[in-house]
Amino acid sequence: MVMKKVLRNNRGMALILTILVISLIVALTLQFNASMRSDLQATANLRDGVKIGYIAKSGFNYALGVLSVDSAEGKVDSLHDIWADSKALSENAAPLFDEGLIEVKILDHSARIQVNGLVDENGEYNAVQKGLLTRFLNSPLFGLYSEDVDNIVDAIKDWIDGNSEVTRFGAEGTYYQTLEKPHACKNAPLEFLEELLLVRGITKELFYGTEKKPGISNYLSTYGDGKINVNNAYPLILRALSDDLDDGMVEEMVSYREDKESDLSDPAWYKTLPGMGDVNISDELLTTSSTYFEVTSEGLRDAMAKRISGIVKRTEGKLDTLSWKVE
Repeated sequence: MVMKKVLRNNRGMALILTILVISLIVALTLQFNASMRSDLQATANLRDGVKIGYIAKSGFNYALGVLSVDSAEGKVDSLHDIWADSKALSENAAPLFDEGLIEVKILDHSARIQVNGLVDENGEYNAVQKGLLTRFLNSPLFGLYSEDVDNIVDAIKDWIDGNSEVTRFGAEGTYYQTLEKPHACKNAPLEFLEELLLVRGITKELFYGTEKKPGISNYLSTYGDGKINVNNAYPLILRALSDDLDDGMVEEMVSYREDKESDLSDPAWYKTLPGMGDVNISDELLTTSSTYFEVTSEGLRDAMAKRISGIVKRTEGKLDTLSWKVE
């Protein structure tokens, strides 16, 4: 009688052990399956990441080719050139890629205010560039008082020049060392535009802009010899070229250069417009050819994206990549 009870208890234990073993096997199988699926997904993501990386690189090289061909076709650069049409660039490049999308953009940095030109080789103000930058910052769009503008311009000059003498209302190392996060005054030309965020008076709101105000970063560059391509410059920069210009004249200039029949080869073409014969813009400021470009190429596939951007210098058909960033 006792033996029968033991056997029945053993059979119960065996059933429990069997259920536990099966449960463990099922759990391990599910875990293994999830791990395999995760590995497969990671592998697919890695594969797609490599693909869109090469797409982005190809788009960058495609943009370089466009700039090279454009250089061979003439020395005058305008917004009518193929490199200036981002939509056309992307559409022309799209057929080259079966698995993924491409977006290519080329921006003209020779059409921007080149901030390093503010200081000459002797560490003094370049009067023409100072007037340009001052008029630009005095635009009502930025909401700065004239006193603030003067202070900012002096502070930028002190940041760039090679000495430690304070320029009027500027700032040198003695000021920056008193900040909550102290840093040195560079006393050398800007390498990256973001350095301006370290300069006294330049806030993130002023640099990047807000929903209501544009940021100055979209209109400035650290590259160039100070000459601005009048064919491509933003209206806000055109307005800053001379005290003789007003908003109506700038609109006329924009309308003229939008016409594909207009002759844009002479930097002084603005003088041919009605009422602008007496407008005076320094010859030191104007050109109709561009040397520095910002190239951005982005590869896209599903929810993944990889972007490559860089600054390119083009001289006599030769292209040099000055900076390169992968995001």
